Amino acid sequence: MTHPLFAKHRETLERALQAIATRGYWSPFTEMPSPRAYGETAAADGEAAFKQYLNAAFPLEQRGSTGSVGQEASPFGFALGTTYPGFEIDALLARVSDAHKSWRAATPDAWVGVSLEILKRLNARSFEMANAVMHTTGQAFMMAFQAGGPHAQDRGLEAVAYAWDELRRIPADAYWEKPQGKNPPLAMEKRYTVVPRGVALVLGCCTFPTWNGYPGLFASLATGNAVIVKPHPGAILPLAITVKIARDVLKEAGFDPDVVTLAATNPNDGAIVQQLAKRNEVRVIDFTGSTANGDWLETNARQAQVYTEKAGVNQIVIDSTDDLKGMARNIGFSLALYSGQMCTAPQNIYIPRDGIQTPDGKVSFDEVVAAIAGSVQKTCSDPAKAVELLGAIQNEGVLARIDEARKVGRIVLDSQTLQHPAFADARVRTPLIVALDVADEAAYTREWFGPIAFVIAVDNSAQAFALAGRTAAEHGALTLSAYTTTAEGEAQAIDAAIEGRVALSLNLTGGVFVNQSAAFSDYHGTGGNPAANASLADAAFVANRFRVVQSRHHVPAKSDTGAA
Repeated sequence: MTHPLFAKHRETLERALQAIATRGYWSPFTEMPSPRAYGETAAADGEAAFKQYLNAAFPLEQRGSTGSVGQEASPFGFALGTTYPGFEIDALLARVSDAHKSWRAATPDAWVGVSLEILKRLNARSFEMANAVMHTTGQAFMMAFQAGGPHAQDRGLEAVAYAWDELRRIPADAYWEKPQGKNPPLAMEKRYTVVPRGVALVLGCCTFPTWNGYPGLFASLATGNAVIVKPHPGAILPLAITVKIARDVLKEAGFDPDVVTLAATNPNDGAIVQQLAKRNEVRVIDFTGSTANGDWLETNARQAQVYTEKAGVNQIVIDSTDDLKGMARNIGFSLALYSGQMCTAPQNIYIPRDGIQTPDGKVSFDEVVAAIAGSVQKTCSDPAKAVELLGAIQNEGVLARIDEARKVGRIVLDSQTLQHPAFADARVRTPLIVALDVADEAAYTREWFGPIAFVIAVDNSAQAFALAGRTAAEHGALTLSAYTTTAEGEAQAIDAAIEGRVALSLNLTGGVFVNQSAAFSDYHGTGGNPAANASLADAAFVANRFRVVQSRHHVPAKSDTGAA
């Protein structure tokens, strides 16, 4: 029989399957914080729920917990004071391994049905999640609501859809008959059992804990793996809420809630993470974070299938444009959005040193740079409005990076401190723009995560496109943007994207920005350069989270082609 939760959400799943096949726009989750979609009291209820977590023990019961952890501080200037159950690795893995066995014994439609119900309940609590994301990541409220809520839920649903698309290809059984000429045919019945890899470990990041965490969480859960969710110590609350909802659904559906378990830690938890990641019980790892940590996991967690999203150098090539103001406005917004603290945010902007062609004639390098800097200044000119775009700086390391970048080249636009009208102690900084020359490769081929951008003088556009492709291939990138009005320039941009295995955006001057990645349509990462070894999401992201074990036995043939 079909699991009731699968039947309940079948229509949504079918629509998601269509979406990943057609790649057009679709979302079942409303991205606007509208009372019409979420209820008249949803905003107030969500804020109240968030405030109940402050200076209190998070309401999560997990067997075998030891002590408490939690030292989160809002980038908007106050300590959360929320504590979470601590854990001991042996006890944690023992109970999750037991839960995995029971979850493994369920049917694929149960795995998928439970996953879909969790996503539905997460969506209903999007305002609560928005407050949690805002005050752990530094995202402004609207971004926290969208990226931390509906857009993250979209990414989770996308992973479930890909999981089901792969699972449904595997028949439960088959009849096999092979003719033997004059002899009776050989006949067998074969059964195929989907066997999940084992315990999965999701290692969260501090800037987009749900958006980056949900693909791995739901890809593993929907393919029958129990999941340990290990948030970044600076952004535990959003994933703690997620785990609590998941455990509630599992328990109500008759499963061991330890199928999804929180493993919260205090800062400087590297030794704990490494010990956990190398345990034989852990067979799948999803990681978002630094190159050093991602490389360590890929090298040392050899018992597990490891999926990583790491650092990258995102680039823009400006060859020519038919809309200088629109281009500058689009780039300026992209640089300011969440203070550049996005894995898709542009960093390097290549501009020919002798200028670019526009409908008004040739525009010099300095004029192009001034247009971009002026756009950033205009965007940030009203602090009350700017903070709703910039958000706050997630951690002190980003501030140190801004100071370091000031010394690298000629400052075109310095980063400024803005006063947040609602949070006096918020860490708010505007983008820094520094001018470099193409010869300064050592500086601009490393990632400078945060509100830092380089405008780089190149000899010509051909050099810029070649450099962009090579930089992506060697140092990693998630996005590449190009502006060109010629067929030759477009062809060079496409070649650079293919060489660098990186997603390309051409001539963005309107309401779509290179930072943005839409579930069901955009592949986030290609898995083809050092920035990520997987794509969110595609078939490869889910299919290796399970194996198929078959059994077979002889049966009488249904036909007899042998001699009489």
